[in-house]
Amino acid sequence: MHVRISIMFLYREIKLLIEVLKQDALTLKYLSFIRPDGQATIGKIEGKLTGDVENNEVTELLAENSHVTDLKSALKNNSLHQLIEGSSYSLNEIRFLPLIPNPGKILCVGLNYKTHIEETGLGKDASYPVIFTRFADTLVAHGEPIIQPLASTKLDYEGELAIVISKGGRAIPEQDAFDHIAGYSCFNDASVRDWQRHASQYTPGKNFPATGGFGPWLVTPDEIDNLQDQHVTTKLNSEKVQDQPISDLIFSIPFLINYISSFTPLLPGDVIVTGTPGGVGGARKPPLWMKPGDTVKVSVGEIGTLINSIQTEQQ
Repeated sequence: MHVRISIMFLYREIKLLIEVLKQDALTLKYLSFIRPDGQATIGKIEGKLTGDVENNEVTELLAENSHVTDLKSALKNNSLHQLIEGSSYSLNEIRFLPLIPNPGKILCVGLNYKTHIEETGLGKDASYPVIFTRFADTLVAHGEPIIQPLASTKLDYEGELAIVISKGGRAIPEQDAFDHIAGYSCFNDASVRDWQRHASQYTPGKNFPATGGFGPWLVTPDEIDNLQDQHVTTKLNSEKVQDQPISDLIFSIPFLINYISSFTPLLPGDVIVTGTPGGVGGARKPPLWMKPGDTVKVSVGEIGTLINSIQTEQQ
């Protein structure tokens, strides 16, 4: 029995690694990870990823002082590009962490694609975006399982583009918004739909443990010439269930940064999750819920692909 479980685990890890190796469009990526010795750290991947595991390495990034201990503090100190290269590890030697494991704020946008509004029947002709919060302790890394809670079986996927803030500010003008962005990543705002709909506020359904997939890495704005053309795509097992370009956002990235920073200060390492396209499982007939044993993949164009399996919460 133990041998069978070990083989199944190894098979899953190999499949995950192969998927990561397919993400080869951009040449520089920053990530948070756990070294083989168990130490949490940050690093970078340079060059296009290849199918040869030995040629795909993560280089640890180190600071000359103690003020930079993680990606958030590197952004706060504006020192990401000044860190010193340390040891290198093969991708199969590390474990990913959520891109920003300790954000001060995670601000999520609801009903920001027309197709999602149409399928839900909510938010028509809204003048302002729906904003809700997700807690940092709900985040789950690339390659780690999203947990279906014991309290519900109505666990839904929501593929989204995530924005990480580099430079803080209040009431940031729209024309300056991109100057405050460290980069982009993938997010799965996995939602427990019945708990989300207990009342008018989304908070309960958006904050079960290990339901916020975030990663695998950060891609800086200078690496992407055509952000608007990138597609947010979600696959549940082998089925493509969401696919829409970022250009279809109702409330644009500059608008969101201006609006959100008008009511709360944005700080380095804060995360804005920009909304999900149509195609969510809860709007389908019959509903398509994620269940234990499934694999969900959220891709944002050339930025990358976030991969998580689904497991049941342990009693």
